[in-house]
Amino acid sequence: MSQPVLHTERQLAAFDARNSPAGLLARYARGRVSHFVTRHWLTLSGAATLVVLSDWRIGLLAIFLALMGEAVDCLYLRKLPDRLVDKSAYELAYRGSSVTAGFQAVTIASCVTLADFAAPPGQASLVALSYLTGAAINAGMVYPFHPGAAKVRLTVYALTLLGHFAIDIARMGGWVPRHGYDILAAIMLLYTVRSYIGFIVAGHDREASHSRALLLGKLAEERVGHDLAFKEREASQLSLVARHANDSVILSDADSRILWVNEAFTRITGYTLEDAVGKTPADVLNAPDTDPDTCQRIAQARAAGLPCREEVLNATKDGRLIWVEANIVPVLNAEGGVETIVAIERDITAAKEQERLLAEAKLAAEDGARAKADFLATMSHEIRTPMNGIIGMAELLAETSMSKDQKLFAETIRSSAASLLKIVNDVLDFSRLDADRMSICAEQFSLATCIREATDLLRVQAREKGLFLDICHDVPLPQTVLGDRGRVRQILVNLLGNALKFTSKGGVTIRTSWETVENRILLTVNVTDTGIGVDPANADHIFGQFAQADAATTRRFGGTGLGLSISRLLARRMGGDLVLSPRPPPGAQFDLTLLLDHADDTAVTAPLQDITTIHPGMRLLVAEDNGTNRLLIQKYLLHQPIDLRFANDGVQAVNLVRETMPDVILMDMSMPEMDGLAATREIRMIGGVQPHIIALTANAFESDREACFEAGMDDFLAKPLRKAQLFQALSRASKP
Repeated sequence: MSQPVLHTERQLAAFDARNSPAGLLARYARGRVSHFVTRHWLTLSGAATLVVLSDWRIGLLAIFLALMGEAVDCLYLRKLPDRLVDKSAYELAYRGSSVTAGFQAVTIASCVTLADFAAPPGQASLVALSYLTGAAINAGMVYPFHPGAAKVRLTVYALTLLGHFAIDIARMGGWVPRHGYDILAAIMLLYTVRSYIGFIVAGHDREASHSRALLLGKLAEERVGHDLAFKEREASQLSLVARHANDSVILSDADSRILWVNEAFTRITGYTLEDAVGKTPADVLNAPDTDPDTCQRIAQARAAGLPCREEVLNATKDGRLIWVEANIVPVLNAEGGVETIVAIERDITAAKEQERLLAEAKLAAEDGARAKADFLATMSHEIRTPMNGIIGMAELLAETSMSKDQKLFAETIRSSAASLLKIVNDVLDFSRLDADRMSICAEQFSLATCIREATDLLRVQAREKGLFLDICHDVPLPQTVLGDRGRVRQILVNLLGNALKFTSKGGVTIRTSWETVENRILLTVNVTDTGIGVDPANADHIFGQFAQADAATTRRFGGTGLGLSISRLLARRMGGDLVLSPRPPPGAQFDLTLLLDHADDTAVTAPLQDITTIHPGMRLLVAEDNGTNRLLIQKYLLHQPIDLRFANDGVQAVNLVRETMPDVILMDMSMPEMDGLAATREIRMIGGVQPHIIALTANAFESDREACFEAGMDDFLAKPLRKAQLFQALSRASKP
């Protein structure tokens, strides 16, 4: 805001403050105090006359009374302006000043009465009448500033005049003709005083109104001038911006005929102002491949007088194609019609090219992810299929009569194959977690049992190394919880396996505790070992994929370095975390937290099915193209009372189902001629009693499991197939 406007606004604010009720009262007080001496020369002259013409004592008394009234009034008014801080203070000051004004008027009236008594009867009427008239005029002069004080004074003077006439009539012994003349004179003087006061009040109001109107007019004029100057500067600045902007600026009339373009338009498109004037932007810039729908939307927005924003393919003067982002805004006239159209066009060709490259990169990344998934699926199948034969045959070999060395050789084959299988499983688990394709199941289980089972799996390894493996529960664990039992056990086995691997003496301790958080169970498991420990500098590194503390650790202890990474990802998927406790070596402590749900402690878990309970006479069809796997299953079921048949591919399986209708089918997913999914769909279309179909596959992804169930299968077994798993699946299928 300009200085003249601010100055006038301050003047207007000061004027309003001076003429507010509080401001008028303050002006009244200051005026009464400042004109104290001027106001009393006549009063003192009258009192001195009484001293000379009448009794000096009466004159001195009149002087005392007049000065006392003025002193009381002025002493109160002297500090009054400083007390007007709020509305309540104003109201109190207004009433107080009205009272002191009344007191001052009473003292003046007393002086008039003294003069009336001191003079012979009938001789002081003119003096009293004149004096009261002057006092009334003086009171009326402050009426615009303090109506209350003026009214109090005028009332006192009017009563004094009436009292004067009453006293004079009494002293004269009754009514005389002179009294009529005196009353007539008093009436004329009263009318004069009233007219004068009305003139004073009206004049004050006119003066205040006129002065305020002048200030308002001055303020409005200065604001208009300021706004005009601002708009002129703004127009000048906008003109400079439009001329020197990096974006094209196009001004068109209501029919989209170009009126003006800036230098950037010429630089970007190659068209000069002379080339463009009188033509529409579409006539000048549209390319053969410009989207007609985009042009239609722009035309519709222009017709409706609405702004629009579009990305348009344009052609430059030399035929080069460019992309522009056009922001088109219509300027409306007073009647609401389009007067001018302003279009600002930004060259986004580079951004569109970057967008295209990003889209191609995204497609390439998606192709890479699909290739990775396909590779993992293929590797999973190709590794698990021979592993099925190796592990299965090693188990069967271990059940035969062998020498001590032969048993050692068979166990070495089995353990080596199991180690390789764990590596494959780790890679697959990490791939699923990394792609967010692993689901967390919710099942009811016992925490204490789950922890004990995970510990028991590694107790033999601990005993062989001479290490202790202890479990400590700070508080009793809930009897049953809801969560993914398999994933909890997987994390615990990873942590315990790592702890035992890196510990040569001492042992490993598992400590558990839990608390309720928002009606859920927050489980904390601390796994502490007395091994080589972890350097705090490697605290984050060890949770990376394929990472161990250092290269020497990898060479000494082996492993893929995926266990901790998988465990942390699983813990976070279950609402918790896995961190390394900050403690220096030797020894390390990993803190695992998991969020689990409460379960019904009274629920009874169904007992595990006896793996040998297979329905006698079961008709079992095995659809498997791999001869080793067929042999393995045949050996697993050698002594079972079942009718076992084999199919080498899906077509044979479907034909055998039509011929024999088996009770249970072990269906491999990957077979020649017809895969297991297609064969299952064909079988489900055959009428009659349907068999129980169990998927048997080396494809271990969650998507493979879902595909099997969607095709109509009833159960799922992943290779390598263990004898116990096979018997449990057949036992489940035997249930009515």
